[in-house]
Amino acid sequence: MAVNRSRRLRKKLHLDEFQEFGFSVAWSFPAGTDTATIDKTVDDFISEVIEPQGLAYDGSGYLQWEGLICLQKTGKCTDDHRTAVSQWLSAKGLENIRVTELFDVWWD
Repeated sequence: MAVNRSRRLRKKLHLDEFQEFGFSVAWSFPAGTDTATIDKTVDDFISEVIEPQGLAYDGSGYLQWEGLICLQKTGKCTDDHRTAVSQWLSAKGLENIRVTELFDVWWD
């Protein structure tokens, strides 16, 4: 049975037009990669892929990184976003790249 909720409640619960889809990403740097290279690669990742597409990345790591990617504003990531992230990481020679399917970042 469908529940009729007010716009205010849908926004508070992140439902319907306020639903947000994102995806998880993980990758590894080759063993022995120096800290300067890791820092530059992550900075480039954010400035070349994340920010130009209006995405946000929350993650951490050293040789092995993982995190969540979603839009900076309320909305839904697309398969194009997933592809862009995956291709960029592959082009930089990173290893063990994993990009999940899209999921609801508030409820899944």
